[in-house]
Amino acid sequence: MYRDSSLKTYVDDLAAKLPAPGGGSAAALNAALGASLISMVINFTVGKPKYAAFEAELRQMLERSEKLRMGFLDLVDKDVLAYNSKNISDALDIPLMIARLCLEAASLCPALIKKGNVNLISDVACAAILLESAFACACCNVEINLKTLQDKKLTKMMRKELRQKEKHIKRIRQQTEASVGKIVRG
Repeated sequence: MYRDSSLKTYVDDLAAKLPAPGGGSAAALNAALGASLISMVINFTVGKPKYAAFEAELRQMLERSEKLRMGFLDLVDKDVLAYNSKNISDALDIPLMIARLCLEAASLCPALIKKGNVNLISDVACAAILLESAFACACCNVEINLKTLQDKKLTKMMRKELRQKEKHIKRIRQQTEASVGKIVRG
């Protein structure tokens, strides 16, 4: 579907009077952009003598960010398919998964402030911002689908989980942005 099509095709369809893609797949694409920035920073860091002490850790982080990036791309299409199939369970699970993975991806950002190529430090902040934004968008899509769910216990549990994750991802973004700001401004 969209994973292998052009960006123009996706944004044209997103803007069109079509039932999908919508906010859920847009959240996944936004998250893929955040994960891509993490990968880019790491790719510009590995192999540099200045960062040799972090090489093994950076390679592990790169493997994780690339897995997340590809997973987010898959979720762009999975969200569209879930919406089109009218499967409420999938329509709820996909944005919930996006939100969870956004936090996982954002958790890679703080280490890059000290271990990533300083010339790309602003991209670390951009990644954290994109991932927090994608998280918020995914949560909106969870909420709209929870509205149709009749299971009050599950609804309460999911909302609690997302509130906790929201605090964590906000803290990561704020701290990353503040740390990067100090480095950039000197």
